[in-house]
Amino acid sequence: MYFELKLVIKYGGTSISTSKDIQAIAKYINQLSKKDQIVVVCSAVSGTTDDLIEISESIKKENKSKAEQLASKIINRHKQLAKQTVKKLNLQKKIVTKLDQDFSELLALIDGMVLLGEVTPRSMDYLISFGERLSIKLVSSAINDLGKKSIPLTGKEVGIVTDSKFGESKPLIDTTRLRISKTIDSLFSKKTIPIVGGFSGADQHGHITTFGRGGSDYSATIIGSCIKADEIWLMSDVNGLMTADPKIVKNAKVLKEVSYIEAIEMALFGAKQIHPRTFEPLLSKKIPMRIRSSFNTINEGTLVTASPASIKNTVKCVSNVQNNGLIDVQGGSMVGMPGTAAKIFETLAKAGINVMMISQNPSESSITIVVKNDDLDKAVSALEMELLGKIIKKLDVTTDVAIIALIGSGMRGTVGVASKVFGAIEKNKVNVSMITQGSSELNLAFVVKNSDTNAAVRALHDAFALEKIN
Repeated sequence: MYFELKLVIKYGGTSISTSKDIQAIAKYINQLSKKDQIVVVCSAVSGTTDDLIEISESIKKENKSKAEQLASKIINRHKQLAKQTVKKLNLQKKIVTKLDQDFSELLALIDGMVLLGEVTPRSMDYLISFGERLSIKLVSSAINDLGKKSIPLTGKEVGIVTDSKFGESKPLIDTTRLRISKTIDSLFSKKTIPIVGGFSGADQHGHITTFGRGGSDYSATIIGSCIKADEIWLMSDVNGLMTADPKIVKNAKVLKEVSYIEAIEMALFGAKQIHPRTFEPLLSKKIPMRIRSSFNTINEGTLVTASPASIKNTVKCVSNVQNNGLIDVQGGSMVGMPGTAAKIFETLAKAGINVMMISQNPSESSITIVVKNDDLDKAVSALEMELLGKIIKKLDVTTDVAIIALIGSGMRGTVGVASKVFGAIEKNKVNVSMITQGSSELNLAFVVKNSDTNAAVRALHDAFALEKIN
């Protein structure tokens, strides 16, 4: 039999959080599998990873009963889902037995961690990988329930081999490619649909490792590049990448097509948290990716490719990240002093703070930094303790600011984009406190007060007529 496409389809946690959703996905995959070869990658059922993280926090606080309470919440929820999702009684019994084995392993792990009284990065990865271990069994059983062959596989079982950097591991791609292609080819030849747990793999010693938050997207692209997939679909609760946040702009549109580099920028600045390394495995193979909704499958979503067909528009989207803090670092001795910026960023890095945006004026007498509101206190006290009175004279802090970013590769070399942007902003009496644009001209970002976000986003969406984009 001839199959049209090889597809890797990844479902986020919100797509598989009720039995009705899981059944709908099983039906959809069953339909597709009649003409295409499919590998499904799943996140944990939404909220599960958070509960597992909370279990680890409870263990750190030596609160065993809270940890066990959370574990039984996870257990009851998945048992409930299994019973509601799988109709055939023999299959229902089978999945409940399999889940029970996972549950006793989870409880044993929690006991062990409580006994040791510590959470190591390695035990943490083992713990949080359970979310996907459970969700793949639910999805796979739902497909079996429709009379189609399917098996659940963890990242480790499918053949993802990584380094031993627990919490943010990277795949060893050559070994991984050999193992994954072998595993999946043999399943394809048996007409069996693999349902793979995202977010994790295992190092060469067989210890479970994870890729970090949003890592299931990364699992999907790793697998896609290993089996030379025709397309990779990321299914979630959004219709695709949008020209703006639809909660702010009523007539925001789904973008039909964007380039990898635009998508990477949008992922960093957008509501859709895509793991930053997701696109790496696709770039060399030029595998197209679609960002689609699992609830609205008629909509084709956004196609992400190496070189999109049309780049008529200078700007493709206006995104915003609210609730940040701005720190203005000033000091006369900073002028002409090599290594000042390095000291500032080193201090922040040591405190574990992610800097979202930077701007420095040519006179070098001040550097402005944007961090998340939650990190603001930590950032300011680190800078004060390390550098105040040495290379820094003064720190000014502004809370509750938003970053507005315009993204689009058509901005490169187009004259007058900035004047159009700031003209539109000025008309709306919005005050801009900081601006940055990289030399790639792919992204123009500036900072406004949180309360001005909606006005700024709407003004720019109108100024560039993004509602007519496609």
